[in-house]
Amino acid sequence: MERNRLGRSDVHVTELGFGGGPLGGLFEAVDDDTATRALEAAWDSGIRYFDTSPHYGIGQSERRVGALLRGKPRDAWTLSTKVGRVLVPQDPGGRTDEAFEVPATHRRVWDFTRDGVLRSVEDSLTRMGVDRIDVLYLHDAEEHFEDALRDGYPALAELRAQGTVGAVGAGMYHTGKLTRLVEETDVDVVMLSGRYTLLDHSALDDLFPACAARGVSVLAASVFNSGVLATPRPSAGATYDYAPADPRTLERARRLAAVCEAHRVPLPAVAMRFPLHHPAVAGVVVGMRSADEVRRNTEAYGTKIPAGLWSDLRGEGLLDTRAPAPAPPTDVP
Repeated sequence: MERNRLGRSDVHVTELGFGGGPLGGLFEAVDDDTATRALEAAWDSGIRYFDTSPHYGIGQSERRVGALLRGKPRDAWTLSTKVGRVLVPQDPGGRTDEAFEVPATHRRVWDFTRDGVLRSVEDSLTRMGVDRIDVLYLHDAEEHFEDALRDGYPALAELRAQGTVGAVGAGMYHTGKLTRLVEETDVDVVMLSGRYTLLDHSALDDLFPACAARGVSVLAASVFNSGVLATPRPSAGATYDYAPADPRTLERARRLAAVCEAHRVPLPAVAMRFPLHHPAVAGVVVGMRSADEVRRNTEAYGTKIPAGLWSDLRGEGLLDTRAPAPAPPTDVP
């Protein structure tokens, strides 16, 4: 699997990365055996970039990812995690944690201060049982952006200078705030959630030009927009950004699917490949909860996409004219 460098750092990631959110029990519990088999299937498929966060199942995802990676050669894999929420122990009292199906043994406290960042990193290293983190992100800082910019980023830069982390950035969905971060700091990478997909091209407005100008890499996450692009034929009730897709979005997704079907290529394969055509995008990160999901996604990632499909999507008005895509081959006399 191809590897790409993140910005000007020495960190490289495989073009397809494993998103650890589902391993935290997002919306549905995942037992240890299922999680282990998912991670092992990812490794066997050639995935070497694993992304997680304390937020995902209040530490459960980090523990599971760490359990796999500790048994592999350290120079063979790339690991990222995130800061912004410190986990504080509490009595679960029979409660389940937020959107994650795990006992509520901890609560999250927003904290982008230097001390909060350092504490979060120390806790993550302990949970995962590793000695360093390759990529560290400010996480979900939309509502705490000024704190993250003023206090959180300098703490990340300090850790990078010390060698505790190899590359730094932020994982968010808000393109405007990510653009500010790129323009006002020296981040290496941003993880963009759901804003450069077949259904949403808004990253082309400001963020991608800023990344290109500053030499910052992009990792595209939520490329299925939480579900509507995850099946060959979007159905009624499909979700878009974690809510039921509105009729206009669902119709557009079905038009995308029809073009894919005409070329005998499944929609999810095209959804995964689309972001990778932009020169700023170093990889896509896909959340996976089972070995079957890993196999489906790695098969989709490896699907050959006919160049004519992209021109047909343009012809149908389904792709922004600014979005790079391979041109169909021309006949040579």
